[in-house]
Amino acid sequence: MISGGGTGGHIFPALAIADALKAHYPDAEFHFVGALQRMEMEKIPQHGYNITGLPIAGLNRTQLIKNLNFPFKLIKSIAICRKLLSAKRPNVVIGTGGFASGPLLWQAQKMGIPTLIQEQNSYPGITNKLLGKKANVICVAYAGLERWFPKEKISLTGNPVREGVLKLLPETAAARESFGLSPTKPTIVVLGGSLGARAINQAIYSQLDQLLNGGAQILWQCGKLYAAQYSKSSSSQVSVQPFISDMSAAYAAADVIISRAGASTLSELAIIGKPAILIPSPNVAEDHQTHNARAFANKGAAILLPEVNSEELANKTLSLLNDSQARANMHEALQTLARPNATEAIVKHIKTLLQ
Repeated sequence: MISGGGTGGHIFPALAIADALKAHYPDAEFHFVGALQRMEMEKIPQHGYNITGLPIAGLNRTQLIKNLNFPFKLIKSIAICRKLLSAKRPNVVIGTGGFASGPLLWQAQKMGIPTLIQEQNSYPGITNKLLGKKANVICVAYAGLERWFPKEKISLTGNPVREGVLKLLPETAAARESFGLSPTKPTIVVLGGSLGARAINQAIYSQLDQLLNGGAQILWQCGKLYAAQYSKSSSSQVSVQPFISDMSAAYAAADVIISRAGASTLSELAIIGKPAILIPSPNVAEDHQTHNARAFANKGAAILLPEVNSEELANKTLSLLNDSQARANMHEALQTLARPNATEAIVKHIKTLLQ
């Protein structure tokens, strides 16, 4: 049984682990647990796996009064998990983070079922911090997490990434042409997540002329929520996409990437070795994107640009785009952080638990 959700950063690692395990155990049964009305309830069945939804919700950190019904949702979710675990009797339970994984792993630990946690971030969320005390194994992507987890349980594996990223990227010129751009022009790729990032979109829109006058062309994933607002900016130099499904082509097209600092995205950037300017979202739990971005910036693997300083985006981007040595140095630093075998390393731990 596998649980983790709320965002793609928890869902896609869970799917990568499930797919890899399925290759080792083709006759095994896989069952996911997520939160009702969150994206995992759609994404997991699309990949051919069954999922049970829980009424659990995350704590509201700004409007505390909205947490009044949290204890009731938690109790009901634990009861559902107890019934599910008793019926399925899984050999191992895997959690990839997010509040949805809390009730399942807590109940599994209480029932003596082996549990493994996969922590994507350099600063763990509250759910994994609580579950880590009794987990059998904790697979992490960053060093130094002994502050929050028992040292003897930690394994530095890295984060699972999408299968396409592990393969040879398409040819750069063809990738650019597939998005309607020039095959030879320096290219900036803007990624704000599947829904989009308002602050990044606003910065790109307000500084678009400066970027284009600097000799760049732009592949801009604005997000589904902002497609109507920004699609009119499309031109021969700007390809505005609500959502990019072929991320391998997007990565191949890029000279410089502008992105949020979600854990899965950073793991992919390390593997492909493309220089990036990271603008962490300040609206995530424990501000973990800033911690992630700082870990990369401290290694010289990216440029950290706080959202409040986004008016500097065009200058920093063009400076990096025009400095081939800086990009080469960043590529080398990224390669030292890459862990392309992360999924198999995690599966190895799971196989040990199964045995």
